[in-house]
Amino acid sequence: MKILWIALLAAIAWRMIFGRWPWQTLGISNWPEKPAQRRGSFAEAEARVLLGLEDDAGRKEILEAHRRHLATVHPDRGGSNEQVHAANAARDTLLAALERSAKTS
Repeated sequence: MKILWIALLAAIAWRMIFGRWPWQTLGISNWPEKPAQRRGSFAEAEARVLLGLEDDAGRKEILEAHRRHLATVHPDRGGSNEQVHAANAARDTLLAALERSAKTS
């Protein structure tokens, strides 16, 4: 019974930190209809969570999400340089993955 409570609290904490449920982050939110297909590396998954993007986001969506995220974490608005660097790294990771998938397709 304690394990269930710990799992529940961990899921709620994940939701509070990342803004999504753990199963949404892992791509299994609609599991009965469509099997989960995890794309890319762990770094790509973290970048998608940071910018709040779905797996099928294109270049335009990535850049818009990056711009929106920067507006909230910029040092002039109470954020930090580390948050800006993380947002830039997330954008670069996702754009590089997008280019890699375009070359292999």
